[in-house]
Amino acid sequence: MKKILFSLSFTALASLAGTAQAQTVLTVSSWLPPTHTASMAQKEWCDLLEANTKGRIKCNILPRGVTPAPGTYDAVKNGLADVSYTVHGYTPGRFIAPQMAELPFLGNSSETISVALSRVSDKHPEFAAEHPGVKVISLFTHGPGIVFNTKRPITKVDDLSGLKFRVGGGMVNDMSKALGMNVTLKPAPDSYELLSSGVMDGTLFPAESTESFKIDKIIKHATTFPGGLYNTSFVFMMNQAKYDKLSAEDKKAVDAISGETAARIFGRGWDKVDRRAFALMQVNGVAVTKADAKFVADVKAKTAPLEQAWVKAAEGKGLKNPAKVLADFRAEIAKLEK
Repeated sequence: MKKILFSLSFTALASLAGTAQAQTVLTVSSWLPPTHTASMAQKEWCDLLEANTKGRIKCNILPRGVTPAPGTYDAVKNGLADVSYTVHGYTPGRFIAPQMAELPFLGNSSETISVALSRVSDKHPEFAAEHPGVKVISLFTHGPGIVFNTKRPITKVDDLSGLKFRVGGGMVNDMSKALGMNVTLKPAPDSYELLSSGVMDGTLFPAESTESFKIDKIIKHATTFPGGLYNTSFVFMMNQAKYDKLSAEDKKAVDAISGETAARIFGRGWDKVDRRAFALMQVNGVAVTKADAKFVADVKAKTAPLEQAWVKAAEGKGLKNPAKVLADFRAEIAKLEK
């Protein structure tokens, strides 16, 4: 009898010890392929979190997204996934403050813009407040935006009219309309079908996307701009309830690799594939045109009202002194690009 009691007690203790060491498993979703730089950056962040918590937190990366891209924010908010990222512009009108990162001619790399965005937004809680129900791990952007098309060289503003372009939403939608472009709002993964079928003549993308979405052999022309024609802002996020349930120690571990650390992971990865994409464009005979000073000046003139519109909209959402926030953002990018 004594032996049995001892055995039961030992089993109970072992069970308690196992519970104490139980892992937190984060369900991680991506609407992009596993080989895409954003999916790979998300995995890199997960691996770093697991290492820093000595295995107390692990990521279960799903083989495919729990929802198409536009539904990702709500999927994380509602607990269908614990961690993911999405494009702010895929849900038009929902996010205002992050749109400052989508204005023209901001910077020449994803890493510098993303780190600057993280630094500035961290100083202003209004950015996080626009993301109820999720814990913002970081905000980031892709690399400088380029105009791609299958028809002709684009060397001036007038060349942009008469072609049909796919855009991803957000500030780029307003910007393209200001430039007289005929645009349709569609998620990035739709690009191959739209371009290969001739439904669309072109798309606005960073260089990386020509390879990621397999349009590198369809695109014939690219026009680049100093500082990028536009950027697209993303949020990398965790379900708030999942974060709240973490121990104080594990919350600290998540926080330690949030913000600038996560922004660098996403930005550095994006810059690497942007460079590779330019090499592939050369191999595939894509004609690359660099916008001249007149083209850039004309774009600036036509898109200038967008900045004031953003300032007004951001004030309406409660951001204090948006013009100074934007100036600080630009100064931070300039400092990082020195």
